[in-house]
Amino acid sequence: MSKRRLGSVRPPKRCRSDMDNTSTSDIVIINGNSHPDLANMVAERMGLKNGGCSVFHKSNRETIVEISDSVRGKDIYIIQTGTKDANNNIMELLIMAYACKTSSARSIVGVIPYLPYSKQCKMRKRGCIVSKLLAKMMCTSGLTHIITMDLHQKEIQGFFDIPVDNLRASPFLLQYIQESIPDYRNSVIVARNPGVAKKANSYAERLRLGLAVIHGEQKEAESDEVDGRYSPPPTRNSTPQHAPSSSRQRTTSVSVGVPEHPVKVKPPLTIVGDVNGRIAIMVDDLIDDVQAFVAAAEMLKDNGACRIYVLATHGLLSSDAPRLLEESVIDEIVVTNTIPHEIQKLQCNKIKTIDISILIAEAIRRIHNKESMSYLFRNVTLED
Repeated sequence: MSKRRLGSVRPPKRCRSDMDNTSTSDIVIINGNSHPDLANMVAERMGLKNGGCSVFHKSNRETIVEISDSVRGKDIYIIQTGTKDANNNIMELLIMAYACKTSSARSIVGVIPYLPYSKQCKMRKRGCIVSKLLAKMMCTSGLTHIITMDLHQKEIQGFFDIPVDNLRASPFLLQYIQESIPDYRNSVIVARNPGVAKKANSYAERLRLGLAVIHGEQKEAESDEVDGRYSPPPTRNSTPQHAPSSSRQRTTSVSVGVPEHPVKVKPPLTIVGDVNGRIAIMVDDLIDDVQAFVAAAEMLKDNGACRIYVLATHGLLSSDAPRLLEESVIDEIVVTNTIPHEIQKLQCNKIKTIDISILIAEAIRRIHNKESMSYLFRNVTLED
């Protein structure tokens, strides 16, 4: 008979639910005013309740953040996306992050499905790279990690001094094409301009469809506008007189000084590819000002496209975009719920929404459990 020492007690077996509760007991999900519905959906998918955080504005428009639950030593996930009220969205995020930092949170992860100012990632005229400034502000506020989705340019990740996970919504959109567009094999993926050709080509290769690119512009580009920097320099001899004679013989002299940049002449809108009798599917990362999409759709219709779809990750749909889309020849606009657009859907019956909360919830779970994120970039499905 086996002997058992006095005082030794076997630990009780832990059930599956206990392990699940332990793994998520130190996760706190809070959100600002930008997209509370998405935050609630993510928390529900993870089996958590949304943390007690209220964000409101005083009469002088200052932002006040009050966190009712303890965040000391916990992993905080702040869900705050960019909307048409981008400046308030940013300030709410920064103040929430700093409040958690000063309350001794262990880690603070900013979940920003649509990063505001992401289109201002290049130097234009005498402006500045605003997304670089925003990245510095976020790092200073106390954020230790960023989760975002389909950045306008992937290089924006380099602006941050903290890890950035740029999730992809393309598997959701690809699945929508395969399951919800009748006879999608008769489709052609369309790039609205050459800048989107790389994304459109990726969709075309994954779906094994043809590719068409719309080339040309209807209006003058921003980079072609008259600016003081284009004023010609004074004319002077470009070859120094004190240079050796052999050097002067091999140096080409320009009589007018510094040569001018040739003026870019953009051709009228032209389609490179065949869309006659086929379904045209335009893809992009953001739909905001829809006039360019409407003009491209009219051109596709004139060239024989039977149906026209527009798919994008972020549906900002500013100004009178819903009215223009409703009156256009576009048959359907498909966007994800990274940005709230319920009001726009009431104004335009063509707008459809894909829920990506499962992807954000899985990303949060993997980061918290220190699992690899590469799986999300290879195999993303809509299954629960």
